Amino acid sequence: MAQARLLVRPEPESKRRLRLWLRLYAATSVIEREMRRFLRQHFATTLPRFDLMAALERAPDGLTMGELSRRLMVSGGNVTSVVAGLERDGSVCRRSPASDRRTSYVALTGQGRAAFQAMAREHEHWIDQLLADVAGEDVDLLTELLAELKHKAEAKAEAGRVR
Repeated sequence: MAQARLLVRPEPESKRRLRLWLRLYAATSVIEREMRRFLRQHFATTLPRFDLMAALERAPDGLTMGELSRRLMVSGGNVTSVVAGLERDGSVCRRSPASDRRTSYVALTGQGRAAFQAMAREHEHWIDQLLADVAGEDVDLLTELLAELKHKAEAKAEAGRVR
């Protein structure tokens, strides 16, 4: 008896790209959920507060509220709320230059910088433990591929080629 041969049709590229997006999203969701839990349990803080402090750590002279909003990719209202809480805690301070009182710069205070550096050390250790089962060469390859993916997606989005 002759065996029936199954015709295997290659999966369309669009399906493979969709699966890639879903895997990226799922991995990010798991890591983000655990990071939120980690920050809440170990530092009684939130991911938005950590992210805002990280942005300010990289800008010792401070950032405007608009710059923070752009860097964090969140609305101005969200930034205002997080900054207000960090200001109440003494972690950040706001200042307006004499030349433009409408502009407000936000910077870490000494207390805020010390608190962030402690969180950042623990965060790095936690991420290292979470991803410890990923081989070094895979980390490098994934980092390179994701940087390329981000660059290409940004270029298409900026060119208006994604509808």
